Amino acid sequence: MAKTRHQGLEEVECAFCRGKAKDPFELLSSLAQCEVCGGKGEVEIKIPFIKCVFCGGSGVYPLSRLTCTVCGGKGRVTVEIPNRTCPSCSGTGATVDSHLPCLTCKGKGVIAA
Repeated sequence: MAKTRHQGLEEVECAFCRGKAKDPFELLSSLAQCEVCGGKGEVEIKIPFIKCVFCGGSGVYPLSRLTCTVCGGKGRVTVEIPNRTCPSCSGTGATVDSHLPCLTCKGKGVIAA
């Protein structure tokens, strides 16, 4: 459950470790802290935000064990209001040919209206 911590910020469950505070892939050790939340299980994100379309809100870069470069592993991205669907990627957040983050929307899938 999300909770407001400071004005303009909201604390939400870390998407990369799913709130468990441990490295989900146990790359260094089964005791290693999550690199995104620093072992807290929660992260702060600036309001307003949406689920990261590039990683599907998982916080994991597609087809890898790395943190998503768009959301930084948080699973959510801050957006401007009002916004509209990105015309370059049609809201997918990815380029068609290389499957990298869209340069127009920076992988968010939306741009300022």
